[in-house]
Amino acid sequence: MAIHKSAIQQWKRSLRRNAINKRNKSALRSQIKRLNEAINKKDQEAARKLLPPTFSLIDKSIKKGTIHENKGNRHKSRLSQQVEMINPSVPSK
Repeated sequence: MAIHKSAIQQWKRSLRRNAINKRNKSALRSQIKRLNEAINKKDQEAARKLLPPTFSLIDKSIKKGTIHENKGNRHKSRLSQQVEMINPSVPSK
C-alpha cells in the first residue's frame, strides 16, 4: 500500500463516506420496511401516510449518491403500485 499523504487522506475520506452511506441506506431500508408492514396489513390509510416520507427519503438517497437513480425510481414505482392495490376492508353489517 502506498504511504503517501494523499493516499492516507483518501482512505480516511472513504471510511467517512462509507459510514455516511451505511447510515443513509439503513434509514432508507427501515422506512421501506415500515411501509411494507402497512401494505402487508392491508392498512391503506397508514400506507398512504407513509408514502410521501418514504419517497422523500428515496429522493435524498439518490441525491446523495447512496443509491442509483434507477433503483430509487424502481422502488418508488413498485411501492406506489402496491399501495394502490390495497383494497380497503369493507366493514361488515
